[in-house]
Amino acid sequence: MSEIDIQYQIQELNNKMDLVLEEIKLQKRQRGEMEDLKDDLMRVTKGIYETAVEELDQVSDYVNTNDILHFGKYMLRNINTISTVVQQLESMKDFLRDSAPLIRQYALDTMTKLDEIDRKGYFEFAKELGNISDNVITSFNKEDINNLGDNIVSILNTIKNLTQPDMLNAINDAVNVYKNLDIEIKDNISLFGLMKELNNPELKRGLYFAIEFLKKISAIQNNKSFSTTNDTN
Repeated sequence: MSEIDIQYQIQELNNKMDLVLEEIKLQKRQRGEMEDLKDDLMRVTKGIYETAVEELDQVSDYVNTNDILHFGKYMLRNINTISTVVQQLESMKDFLRDSAPLIRQYALDTMTKLDEIDRKGYFEFAKELGNISDNVITSFNKEDINNLGDNIVSILNTIKNLTQPDMLNAINDAVNVYKNLDIEIKDNISLFGLMKELNNPELKRGLYFAIEFLKKISAIQNNKSFSTTNDTN
């Protein structure tokens, strides 16, 4: 074997030895890292264990091992129900996320509408209606309310008649006449002067209207009195 071949084989052996040594160093380093990791895990596990023991010791008077086991079994038996509830919560979350712009816009529209109502005076009007209601309540007693209930039909019929167009026109005419009434009453009014006024056609028509009106009222009252007497008998 030549010297060159021997040198080549020696070089090959050296290269292989270098690879072996490099592998040994790598394994040693990995083993050291594993040892460090094991030590770290041991310290962390020990800390978690000590904390768990301390926390469980605080609740040991309220919870025992059987309770924990029972709770664990209960959770496992109802895992499908819990999963359904979680899915529903996720669906609700998605719904709230999707509907948030609509809810926000609805709230803005509502606030705008309330502001418009307030500017028009509806709230102030409602407040005054409340004051009117307070005055009505404090001005009437129980007996008045009972009487109102007994006569509510008659009151409504009266209001119904008053709201008829011809009656409203008549009342409006009477109010306008009263507002524009300009009468000067003299101090020295004589009986002869009153008799003279009776020749006035307008006064005659007025007196005739008043007489007929009173006659009609009297006839209605007499009919009611007669009906009441018959009902009593």
